Parts: sequence; C-alpha cells; structure tokens
Amino acid sequence: MKQISAAEFKARCLALMDDVSTTGETILITKRGKAVAQLAPAKQRCRNILGSLRGKVKVKGKITDPAIPPEDWKQG
Repeated sequence: MKQISAAEFKARCLALMDDVSTTGETILITKRGKAVAQLAPAKQRCRNILGSLRGKVKVKGKITDPAIPPEDWKQG
C-alpha cells in the first residue's frame, strides 16, 4: 500500500484519484506520521443480475433449447 502525507495528498488530490481508479491500489494518507485516511477505488455495482455474471457463466448449446430432451418428458 502506497503511503503519502496529508500535505502531498492535498497538492495532488485529483491526480491521485485518477491513479487509484486505474491501478486499483489503495493509498494511505498520514498526518504527522499517523494514518488518518485511505483512498481506495470505489466498488462498481452491476445494474442487473446478468451483468454481474459476465465472464463467470458460459452458455453451451442453444439457450432456447429445453434442458431435458422432449423424448424424456413424462406425459401427465
């Protein structure tokens, strides 16, 4: 974790926020050598359930095909 003084943070605030946003690295802000705050990237919220599964689910076959073949369906 990167560490900077409050005075340096004040002078470079916007640039540091851009760095945290792109690298994802948290910055510890100190005052007189003691930790007073952290600057960390914000967590992104997904707008819907499908967006949150992106990259985690793989569709095999046709998504419109039934999970059980019709010949295995039981007649009621």
